[in-house]
Amino acid sequence: MSLRRTVQNSASAIAMGFEDAVVAEPSRARPQATVTGDAASPAALQRLEAAVSEVRALAVAPLLQRAVNAISADDAQLASQLAINALEIDEKSGMAWYLLAIAREKAADYKSSLQAYEAALNLLPEQAEVANDLGRLAYKLGMKDVAVQLFQHYLARYPNSHEGANNLACAVRDLGQYDDAIGVLKPAINANPDKPILWNTLGTILSEQGDLETAITFFTEALRLDPGFHKARYNRGNARMALGELDTALQDCELALAGTTAPDERLMMTLARSTLNIARGDIGAGWDDYEARVDPMFADVTHFMTDRPKWTPEADLTGKTFMLFGEQGLGDEVLFANMLPDIQEAVGPEGKLIIAVERRLIPLFQRSFPNAEVGAHATFKVDGQTVRGAPFVADWSKVDLWAPLASPLRRFRRSVDAFPDRDRFLVADPDRVAYWKGVLDEQAPNGPKVGLLWKSMKIDGARSRYFSPFAQWEAVLKTPGISFVNLQYGDCAEELARARDEFGVEIWNPPGIDLKDQLDEVAALSCALDLTLGFANATSNIAAACGAPTWIISVPGAWTRLGTDRMPWYPQARIFTPEGFGEWEIIMGEVATALASQF
Repeated sequence: MSLRRTVQNSASAIAMGFEDAVVAEPSRARPQATVTGDAASPAALQRLEAAVSEVRALAVAPLLQRAVNAISADDAQLASQLAINALEIDEKSGMAWYLLAIAREKAADYKSSLQAYEAALNLLPEQAEVANDLGRLAYKLGMKDVAVQLFQHYLARYPNSHEGANNLACAVRDLGQYDDAIGVLKPAINANPDKPILWNTLGTILSEQGDLETAITFFTEALRLDPGFHKARYNRGNARMALGELDTALQDCELALAGTTAPDERLMMTLARSTLNIARGDIGAGWDDYEARVDPMFADVTHFMTDRPKWTPEADLTGKTFMLFGEQGLGDEVLFANMLPDIQEAVGPEGKLIIAVERRLIPLFQRSFPNAEVGAHATFKVDGQTVRGAPFVADWSKVDLWAPLASPLRRFRRSVDAFPDRDRFLVADPDRVAYWKGVLDEQAPNGPKVGLLWKSMKIDGARSRYFSPFAQWEAVLKTPGISFVNLQYGDCAEELARARDEFGVEIWNPPGIDLKDQLDEVAALSCALDLTLGFANATSNIAAACGAPTWIISVPGAWTRLGTDRMPWYPQARIFTPEGFGEWEIIMGEVATALASQF
């Protein structure tokens, strides 16, 4: 498909108003190495003025010059109107479309801006700057594959542009093509070793690959070249957090925040500070900062479709109808449900709790909170923004207050002591627990039944560093006398075959259950097992929330431990954490020893 057709199709998708339903990404601090450039920067405006001066159509040239002046004065609305006036005279003026695109981008009207950039590129195919600006917007809207093609187009015209190389590397990195991204950066760094932005972007790639020590070296080099490069300092803090170096990570984050003025960047850094404080045990301050995830200026914000008053920590919930939107990953929805019993008590018998959760969780949540109304949320992309609604709510006028599910943590879980010693907060179906106990006794191999989980469904490069390679499970799987049961959802045929062929261990597959979609059955099965063992994912959270014996393998700096050596969300769960990042062999040996002693 041609570059023009790819952009055209993507612009049309945005123009429809919404795309297919999506799963909202967890709000988390991410490495900051984004595409650079500003279509309204002084240098860009100087180029625009030069281009406008060459426009021969006397009728539109004055309008275009005034539009450039309006953009320079940061008056996006006036610039838009002047560009439109020029287009009314000459709808084939590529420069007018280009100026309209810049003005609408400055006004945060990304839908119109995308379409205007696309029209400008069609009319000005030799203007590589248009492709670069359109690439930046496509990148911002999550259209990374389109951005790659546009940046390639720009870099072909300006092969020595270090900004072009940086932009292309960022987009390629976000597609998970790490070696290709490094291949883009290496010649750019060789030619421009004094450009801190290139070292920073290289550091983000290494960080996502899990090579945190090397990433820190590159972030530090970026800071040596430019001590005021706050994104690099923020990134170094994130890498240090992953290594468990929480105090120095917080120092980096605070310094980065102090020097950053852009609202979206400040919100991302505030979110990082939130995670750091929660991981250090200062969870009250952490939850307060965690509200950055729902600020409209946050780049990855999820907008919730309701016009009802938003809950605040001081609100009296007694007798109120309180609507809660599940948010982020499925495991997060389960984790944050820890406080739902407290909220149910707070609204009291005269109040009502409405909970919107991921569709697969409805039976489990409805059984666990029989006095609440539980339904499925629906999430869409609208003009490049993530929007979540609750279509099952028939009459919103009866809703007194609403909140994203994690927000009430600010009131109900401000300290570790506020976590109750409750053996469970979700309730598996007792009849199905009995059923699965029978199946395990009759069909599974002899021995204690231990369910295994070794990865997440979403296991991209950035997340894979939190899970050990399957080869490290060998010592655990060879524990004598254990009957291992597969709880791993998703495609795991390769690992099951490896366990059988290389380790000589048959991991038993429970019959007649979809481990990905039938989560109510998964809850019952986990409660029928003698133990659920694995990394933190949706299933291990469900098992622990239902009170099942659960062992969770954690990582240094994990915020869910709240500064402790356990997970206060799940008092009965046992946590195994390696001393150093990626030291899987040692901790898996400890798990194997503990397993042999347990049964």
